[in-house]
Amino acid sequence: MLSRMLSAALYGIDATLVTVEAHGSSGIPAVNTVGLPDSAVRESRERVRSAILNSGYPYPQKRMTVNLAPADIRKVGSSLDLPVAVAIVALNEGALADPVQEETLLMGELSLDGSVRGVPGTLSAALEARARGLRRLIVPAGNAREAGVVAGIEVIPVETLAQAIGVLNGAEPARCDAPAATPVPAESWSVDLREVRGQPTARRALEVAASGGHNILFIGPPGAGKTMLARRLPTILPPLTMEEAIEVTRVHSAAGRSGAEGLVVQRPFRSPHHTASDAALAGSGGGAAGVRPGEASLAHHGVLFLDELPEFHRHVLEVLRQPLEDGFVTVSRAARTVRFPARFTLVGAMNPCPCGYLGDRTRECGCTPPMIARYRSRISGPLLDRIDLHVPVPAVAYRQIVSEETEECSEEVAARVIAARERQRGRSADEAANGRLTAALLRRHCELDAAGRRLMEQAVTKLGLSARAHDRVLRVARTIADLAGLTRIEVGHLAEAIQYRGLDRGDRFSNQS
Repeated sequence: MLSRMLSAALYGIDATLVTVEAHGSSGIPAVNTVGLPDSAVRESRERVRSAILNSGYPYPQKRMTVNLAPADIRKVGSSLDLPVAVAIVALNEGALADPVQEETLLMGELSLDGSVRGVPGTLSAALEARARGLRRLIVPAGNAREAGVVAGIEVIPVETLAQAIGVLNGAEPARCDAPAATPVPAESWSVDLREVRGQPTARRALEVAASGGHNILFIGPPGAGKTMLARRLPTILPPLTMEEAIEVTRVHSAAGRSGAEGLVVQRPFRSPHHTASDAALAGSGGGAAGVRPGEASLAHHGVLFLDELPEFHRHVLEVLRQPLEDGFVTVSRAARTVRFPARFTLVGAMNPCPCGYLGDRTRECGCTPPMIARYRSRISGPLLDRIDLHVPVPAVAYRQIVSEETEECSEEVAARVIAARERQRGRSADEAANGRLTAALLRRHCELDAAGRRLMEQAVTKLGLSARAHDRVLRVARTIADLAGLTRIEVGHLAEAIQYRGLDRGDRFSNQS
C-alpha cells in the first residue's frame, strides 16, 4: 500500500516542495527513511511513533519505507514530522479517506503526545504552495497568522495530529485569522528622538541618513549619546510597505524568530556584540539547523548597529562589504549556496581614541599618536568608503543636559523623512532611496552646475576621495536637496555632504562641543 503527502523544506529563506511517500509491505516491522534526511529527520521516527500511538491511531505493523523526494536534496529540520506521521497513519486500511493528497501541503513538528509545534519558514512554504497551485496549507496553530499573509490559499491551523487527519477526512477546519493586509507601525515606540539632549549636528546627520538610506558612523567620547542616537533611527524611518514586511518576515521566520502576530510590522534593529563572529553576521549553519540568516540579514530593511566598531575583529567587519554594496549575503557551503537579503542601514559608533578622551578639557588623554592611528586602522579603508557620513558626537555640556528646552520629537522628523523618500520614489520607483542609486541614475539625478563641479574637484583632490566616496558624496548631497524640497543640487548641499567625510579629511574628532 502507498500513501503520499506534500510538504516543504526550507533552504535559506526559500521553500522547496517535498513529496513524502510511505510504502508498507510484509516483513519485520521497521521504518526506513530515505531521500537524504538529516539527523533531525531520521530521529523523527521515534517522535512520529509516539505521536501516532498517543493520538489513538494504531501503528502499522509493517515494514515501511518513507521516501522524501526529490531524493538528491538534503532534508533538514523537523517540519516534515506531520506529513510523515499522516502518511504512516494512511497505511492503515480506512484511516484516511484519500491516502494520496495532491492539493494540500502539511508541515509541523510533533510532540510525543501528538501535539503540533511551530516550525521555521511557514511563510516561505505558503508562497511556494501558492506558486505550485496548491489549494490548502495545514500548519501549526502558532504559525497560522504568518502563513495567512499569503492570499489565494486556504490556511488551516491545527494543534494536534488528530486534527490534521480529521481535516483530511472532511472535518470542518478551524478558521485562520490573517493579519491586516497592510502593515502598520507600532502605536508608540519605547524611545523617542526628543530624549537626545543637544547634538544638533548628529541629529541632522541622522535625519539625512534616514532620508536617503545612508550608512553613518558616530565618533565621540563615552556617554555623549552615540547609542541613544542609533537606537532612535528606526523611529524616524518610513513604515514598512507590505512587500518589505513580507521580506522581513520571511527572513525572521527562517531564523525561527517570527512571532505569533504573524507579520513583522516594525523595521528591525539589530545590535550584535563586538565579540560576534563573521558567521554570526553573515549567516551560518549547514548541520542540523540548516543554513540560517545572520545579523546582517535579520536587519534587512532596518538598522544594523555596531557599537564599539573598532573592537570587532577586522575579518568580521569585512564580511559586510558585499551586503553594503549589493544588498545581499551569499553563504557558500559544500553542498549548497544560499543567498540571503541584507539591505540595511549600517550605524557604527566608536571613540576618537582608545581611551575615548582625546581633546577632553577635564580628563587627560594618555593615547599616543601611534596608538590612535592603530586604533582607527582597525576599520579598513574599503569599509570606511562604504560609510557615507562620519559624524562627530562631542560631550554634552551641563547646560544642555538640564535645559528645559524641548527637542524635536521623532514624529516631526519622520514627517520630513517620509516627504524626502516620496520625492526619491517619484524619480525612480525601483531605487527608492538615494543611498542605492545606480551609476546611471546617479548621473541623471545628481548633475552639478559649474560651481558644484569646482567644489567637487577640490574635494576629490585635497581629500583624496576614491571614486566610490565621490559617488557617495553625490548621493548624500541629493538627499540633502530632497530634504530641502529642491530638484537640483546646490553648492550648499554639496558642501554639507563633503563635511560628513570627516575621516577622509583627517579630522581628530576630539572630545569638545
